[in-house]
Amino acid sequence: MRPRATAIQLQRRRRHAIHLWQRGKSLARVAQRVGAGRNSVWRWVHTYQLQGMPGLRARPIPGRPSYLSTEQKTHLAQVLGHGAQARGYQTELWTLERIAKVVWQEFHIRYRPNALWYLLRRMGWSCQKPERRSCQRNETAIAHWKRYEWPHIKKGCTPGGALGFPG
Repeated sequence: MRPRATAIQLQRRRRHAIHLWQRGKSLARVAQRVGAGRNSVWRWVHTYQLQGMPGLRARPIPGRPSYLSTEQKTHLAQVLGHGAQARGYQTELWTLERIAKVVWQEFHIRYRPNALWYLLRRMGWSCQKPERRSCQRNETAIAHWKRYEWPHIKKGCTPGGALGFPG
């Protein structure tokens, strides 16, 4: 699996590994220093021996390029950071469908929700579950009720489970 780094950063890592190998470091030691596997370092050394330093240069990232440019992704992150209510939604919950609408409104680019999910993950966003608590929740009042009122209610219960009401 390709590490999360730019092509230039990966190229620098490969060249650094070759420099360490040229100084006489073992493949295991080089791999440990650059944070790669021994097989990867061996592959880089082999490529270097056959093609020289040009063989280690950065290549384009495989796969379909993103429809959004880097600037557009930055703008999208800012829009999402302002919250869903800032875009006119009732709740602060961002769904993939809502984000797809925002992308269409801002950039006139259509994304399917599953493709949008991959884009958001590459941008560093993750799935979050909304907290299921009322925003008007009063922790002090709840603690008071549990400490002082609930014991009286509990004592008033009959063995059958119903509250014992006088009368």
